[in-house]
Amino acid sequence: MALGKVRGGVGRRASTTSYSSTITPIAFVALCLFGVWILSSSSSSASTAVVPPKTTARATASSGGASSTATDPNKEASSFEDHPGDLPDDAIKATDRDSDDVKDLETENDDRRNKEAAAAAAADQETGDLESSSIKKPEIEDVVAVVEEKQSGRAKGDGAEESEQEKRQKEVETQTAAVEESSIAAQNTESDQTTTPNDTQQPETDEIKVHDPQTDSQDTLDPTKNMISDEDQQKRLEQQQQQEDDQVQPKRHPEHESQGITSEDQIQHDEATVSGDEDTLKTHPSFSSSSSTDSNQEKAQIDSVPARKTSPQIPSESKDSKKAWSTQAVQSVSQKERTKTTDEQENNIIPSPNWQLCNVTAGQDYIPCLDNEPALHKLRTRRHFEHRERHCPEEPPTCLVQLPKGYKRPIEWPKSREKIWYHNVPNTLLAEVKGHQNWVKVSGEFLVFPGGGTQFIHGALHYIDFLQQAVPNIAWGKHTRVVLDVGCGVASFGGYLFDRDVLAMSFAPKDEHEAQIQFALERGIPAISAVMGTQRLPFPSGVFDVVHCARCRVPWQIQGGKLLLELNRVLRPGGYFIWSATPVYQKLPEDVKIWKAMSALTVSMCWELVAIKKDKLNSIGAAIYHKPVSNDCYNQRKSKKPPMCKKNDDPNAAWYVPLQSCMHRVQTDETQRGSKWPKEWPERLQTPPYWLNRSQVGIYGKPAPEDFAADYEHWKHVVSRSYMSGLGINWSTVRNIMDMRAVYGGFAAALKDLKVWVMNVVNIDSPDTLPIIYERGLFGMYHDWCESFSTYPRSYDLLHADHLFSRLKTRCKITAVVAEVDRIVRPGGKLIVQDDSGTIREVEELLKSLHWEVRMTFYQKQDGMLSAQKTEWRPETYTAST
Repeated sequence: MALGKVRGGVGRRASTTSYSSTITPIAFVALCLFGVWILSSSSSSASTAVVPPKTTARATASSGGASSTATDPNKEASSFEDHPGDLPDDAIKATDRDSDDVKDLETENDDRRNKEAAAAAAADQETGDLESSSIKKPEIEDVVAVVEEKQSGRAKGDGAEESEQEKRQKEVETQTAAVEESSIAAQNTESDQTTTPNDTQQPETDEIKVHDPQTDSQDTLDPTKNMISDEDQQKRLEQQQQQEDDQVQPKRHPEHESQGITSEDQIQHDEATVSGDEDTLKTHPSFSSSSSTDSNQEKAQIDSVPARKTSPQIPSESKDSKKAWSTQAVQSVSQKERTKTTDEQENNIIPSPNWQLCNVTAGQDYIPCLDNEPALHKLRTRRHFEHRERHCPEEPPTCLVQLPKGYKRPIEWPKSREKIWYHNVPNTLLAEVKGHQNWVKVSGEFLVFPGGGTQFIHGALHYIDFLQQAVPNIAWGKHTRVVLDVGCGVASFGGYLFDRDVLAMSFAPKDEHEAQIQFALERGIPAISAVMGTQRLPFPSGVFDVVHCARCRVPWQIQGGKLLLELNRVLRPGGYFIWSATPVYQKLPEDVKIWKAMSALTVSMCWELVAIKKDKLNSIGAAIYHKPVSNDCYNQRKSKKPPMCKKNDDPNAAWYVPLQSCMHRVQTDETQRGSKWPKEWPERLQTPPYWLNRSQVGIYGKPAPEDFAADYEHWKHVVSRSYMSGLGINWSTVRNIMDMRAVYGGFAAALKDLKVWVMNVVNIDSPDTLPIIYERGLFGMYHDWCESFSTYPRSYDLLHADHLFSRLKTRCKITAVVAEVDRIVRPGGKLIVQDDSGTIREVEELLKSLHWEVRMTFYQKQDGMLSAQKTEWRPETYTAST
């Protein structure tokens, strides 16, 4: 290679100079030949001395390149490809020594022109480096071997010439030129052999950059950088060896390191659900919004770079998070046992179902856990509304609920707030009883809702503004975001709070006021069927900003105030209780008696009466109470009734937990939930709660605040890039949505700008993240999907189930869960399921047997996604009566 070229050049210039010299030709030729022999011997020994082992050679070559190919550390050094153009450092050292020897020889002869020739030789050395910069170097060990072989041959020739000094210089020139031509030919042959592999492997070198190309280019062009000492050379080799060792691990898993993922995290990621990946989903042919060209390009990208993240990915739940988060199943000591035996689980194979209509008294309004007549007949008393509470069948029903005759697709929001189709909820009793209070009226084929109520005959908006005028700190839509409306009727209060950017969770029992909750849901207003009875409401403690009761017909003062104490449990410290009822503004004996009892109870609970205001337009009044933000009042009470709850009483336990006649202390530790008011809406939607700290492991394994943010980004991406355009859903027809397995509420948060509301359901066997959902200004409830939900049939436009069904299969029959989905989804409603591929296929087969229109299914490795739409099909036969 360049070694032979440099030495040949030196010899040629020396001989040329000798012809013009005045010194005796024979003596000078002898001196020159002696010098050439010294040069050859020195170069040969130097090259042999610095030949590195295979790993060092690899490191040296790696340091010279701008980028590196992903390399298997177990392969031989011969497989390594160096960056083109740079000489090995050992070759540079040998050339320097040759130059020094020539300089010494010329100094002894005092020949200035020989010194100039040496300088020219050094310039040729650098020129040779530049000329060879576009050629791929062969393997380093092969280069050294070829050079040594040529040097050995030259040494023998030089010895013969020394013994025959009388030969003319012309013969010396001929032999020297032959050596030079042989070296150049060997260099060119080896360079040609290595050029093609470099071209074919060039795409791989783009994966991991080892060096900066600009720095490498500067090293090549600057001749002073090649003039290094033996000590510096050794340090460089050691540094290069260390760099090569550091590069071995990234080269094994470049896709892991490029994303900053540890091997343990990657294993968890590989096992995780690829839920809602927009680029992945769009490769499916059913996505009409994507062109075939875009889909093919995206698919090619996914195939070529498997670990590339095209959207925020949410992995499966971390094992560590299960230790850090409690569940309702653990918190609720009175939870019903609904688990299956091992034999039942192993034999939980889904047969082809024979669907039939439910043969029940409730007919088209059947709610299995509220219309369980055998269980209701066994009740010993109904004094505390036990008959309005949940009493679920031991075996969840797998029958279907019939449709009302003349059923039509619901009217879209916001028109639905004012009127609905009569045949969809064909009940007129409420119109007859409450029509004069502007609850609901019948008008042709419509049921019309004037927007009034018992306490706001002239409209809910006026009443809402009246309340804020009474207590400006309520600040609807900013300070106050989430409201609980007790005994809501047809939920007009909650329906018009949407105009003030407020969410209201409305509830009322399934009672003699026929289908009031069903009216609310048909209108597009959030509501559930529940009652203030003997059990806690299915909500966490301290989550509602305001609790509202307008003639809600609840006897708060009885049983030591047990029912009002339940409201105290769910009301946020610093929140308001609004009581709009006749005892506030009427002086009838019964009203006066209730007012005195209520006043004594609220004082003992440390509630501050901040306002009593009368609304002249509606001729009503409202009393507004404020819950304390500290424990000072509790500690200063003279009477300890109602008592403080025991320390082991978990205020968040709410699933089938009996009511307690006690109060929980206010949390004063600033790092704990309940010690501060949330940020104002809408900032609270995207801000991690202040009580989530980095030491807490999130659901997906990251520190809790990062987990929260990653979940939000994931669902924003999925919703905006896939759900909005990729599933063929007309979102203008969607109003009532349920997330059947909410975690942080990210899916609901991503829908913020749509005219929809989302019921976030946290399963009792999942980490209890429902307080986080409320903290960000959303709402939801606890539930066990092995039981029926407390809502009327045909309540929701869209159900979303992210890895729900696969988790339920070990506890209950998936057929019953799918039948429940069919019950609560409206005809024309949608279901979106993301789960493992096996579960997706099971759900798909069940939906097809129900004559649902499966609009899209997609499978990638172990994961899948499904989108389906319910039709109006119903079976013709009924189940046997019980």
